[in-house]
Amino acid sequence: MQNNFKEVNESYTLAEAILEAQRCLHCKVPSCKKGCPISNDIPDWIAELAKGNFGNAVAIINNRSNLPAVCGRVCAHERQCEGNCVLGKKGAHINIGKLERFVADFDSEAGLVHDAIPEKSRGRVAVVGSGPAGLTIAGDLSRRGFAVEIFEMEPEPGGVLMFGIPEYRLPKEVVRREIRKIERLGVVFHLNTTIGEGHTVDDLFAEGFDAIFMGTGTGVPRHLDIPGIEHPGVRQAIRFLRRVSLFENGLLSREEVIIGQGDRVFVVGCGNTAIDAARTALRMGAREVTVVYHRTINEMAALRAEYDDAVAEGVRFMWKSSITEFFGEPGAPKLSSIIIDTDGTKQRFEAEHVVMAVGSTPAGRIVSTTEGIRTDAKGYVLTTDNPYGMTSRAGVFAGGDVTNRPATVVHAMRDAKEVAEGIARYVDAIKLIEHIRQSENVN
Repeated sequence: MQNNFKEVNESYTLAEAILEAQRCLHCKVPSCKKGCPISNDIPDWIAELAKGNFGNAVAIINNRSNLPAVCGRVCAHERQCEGNCVLGKKGAHINIGKLERFVADFDSEAGLVHDAIPEKSRGRVAVVGSGPAGLTIAGDLSRRGFAVEIFEMEPEPGGVLMFGIPEYRLPKEVVRREIRKIERLGVVFHLNTTIGEGHTVDDLFAEGFDAIFMGTGTGVPRHLDIPGIEHPGVRQAIRFLRRVSLFENGLLSREEVIIGQGDRVFVVGCGNTAIDAARTALRMGAREVTVVYHRTINEMAALRAEYDDAVAEGVRFMWKSSITEFFGEPGAPKLSSIIIDTDGTKQRFEAEHVVMAVGSTPAGRIVSTTEGIRTDAKGYVLTTDNPYGMTSRAGVFAGGDVTNRPATVVHAMRDAKEVAEGIARYVDAIKLIEHIRQSENVN
């Protein structure tokens, strides 16, 4: 298991994909489409795939999704499209995610579809953050004639796709491939650029952007008040996963990952991030990995398929349990032990590291350096429904996790598609007003 970050789920062969597509019943009222957060026209592209019309299948998918190779791998299919497939009642739902992945990969290898790049004459939009929401905004608006520029603080674009989801679930080359598609639409990327530090929203407006989208996610881990939690042996899951990704890409040394060979690791939380952290710790050489969750297996946020894979790989689970104290020498890089309360019974366990995966909140860099952007008590950005996604500062929009709406990659994409519509309407309106004023001045 150690250091094995090879993708765990294999794709279909050409023959397998067509046979699977041919099982689709092409329902008149497709419940699979209803179950998809972005309303992907699933039966339509599956019908094209079944006939071998790959280019048509890709074109249909691209009408709704800018990231099909990503969605085909990491979407919660069992709760969405596949979970709503009528064949699922017989235990034989269409493997929609695997088919979408096949079509997207086939297109990338064969170069079937090339988007026509429209003239960028409709307005300029700045996108802050290049995660699923930012990439969706950029792709949608670029296709509609907007000049879009993305500002990303990391050395590579992709956000959580690049630095938060492990390689074995989502190969980074797949993410890079999807980003290259968006780049070919004319989207410009500015990397290693942090908006809110030296370069502000006001600066972007001064540079001539008509609207700005905040897709900065939630980068500040939630804090729990537990004795000893400030010890260096307690790590945050999002930061651990980021370090592993940087290490895998040759940007960090092995020592800087911290968790590794022979360590006993406990992970707090039971969402997909917690499962990712647990399985990644095993791959980095941990001797034992145990997930500690204060509820039951039926209440976990993680997908059942992810849980099953984790168990098969050797991850242990403690239900209705909580860590109540951390012990370790002050300043030492590792813990010595922890106390776990399981249904009222406390027990001490030896442990070198604990990884916290209990959620996160937005960073305040943009809000603190921009006047007029209101947030709620927890720091989430408040937005309007008309135009959808606009903050209390005119022309500044927000979406994705920073607004506390989405929970998954595809939900962030759905939200972003609505915000893109809001941005388009807003920019069109201000351009019309400018045109009317200019006409009145001429007359």
